[in-house]
Amino acid sequence: MGVLVLLSAIAALVFPEVISQVKPTVINPLLGVIMFGMGLTLRAEDFRIVFSRPKDVIIGCLAQFTVMPLLAWTLAHVFALDEALTVGVVLVGCCPGGTASNVITFLARGDLALSVGMTGVSTLLAPLATPLLVWLLAGKTVDVDVVGMLLSILWVVILPIVAGLIVKRLFPRQTEAAVAYLPALSSIAICAIVLIVISANAGKLMSGGLLIVLVVMLHNLFGLGIGYGIGRLLKLSTPKRRAISIEVGMQNSGLASSLATLHFAAYPMATIPGAVFSVWHNISGAIVARLFARGDLKNHPED
Repeated sequence: MGVLVLLSAIAALVFPEVISQVKPTVINPLLGVIMFGMGLTLRAEDFRIVFSRPKDVIIGCLAQFTVMPLLAWTLAHVFALDEALTVGVVLVGCCPGGTASNVITFLARGDLALSVGMTGVSTLLAPLATPLLVWLLAGKTVDVDVVGMLLSILWVVILPIVAGLIVKRLFPRQTEAAVAYLPALSSIAICAIVLIVISANAGKLMSGGLLIVLVVMLHNLFGLGIGYGIGRLLKLSTPKRRAISIEVGMQNSGLASSLATLHFAAYPMATIPGAVFSVWHNISGAIVARLFARGDLKNHPED
């Protein structure tokens, strides 16, 4: 997936005139498709962890909605980003965990149940947490429509997930047969979002994109490192540390681009950090998973 997203970004930069014919309004339906697929894959067992291990989930979600927003705000000020890029970076930081984080946690031999539980809970908290955090961190420099953002997240995230859960309940056999194809469908949708956002801002990205790429990389890497450090500080098991690390470091960056398109149209570059994050965190996630898994195999060759 990391390779596909990277190729999409390159294609958007090389052929921006062709791809920019697609309107940014398509981003919301694409994100809805991803969230609908998430709803189809969720099970009742995925939410039982909230009640059986509430401490782990609370720790993870608190880290999710404190570490990444504060990192976003700090990096934006350290690198003196303009208003548009600051909004974009803050939006990424205030979004819930990304859907790809569950796959990366599985590959990294982390606590998959905790990862799925954190993704589900942070996504359900997002309609309130994301707009309020964006308002607190960016509301002094730009107008933030908290209610509008709340409704947007309900519409493009929560509603498709609920629809997926209902479809799964009504058509369990058909859903089970379709689940195997959902990762590919989500990957295509994410690639399409990257294509649309980057092609629309290809010129500006080529002229000054290195700085935002650096900020996005640092945002993700610090998130991964601090997430793991929190788990270690609290003396959690290694699989739990890995799950929290990946959940904190990987964001629903497609949602960030969608919210930027809908609510910050006056700042077109605000969509860019989300698109760049979509490219980078899939690459870094794959590398981190490989390093974690390789360490396990080295220490426990019998596995």
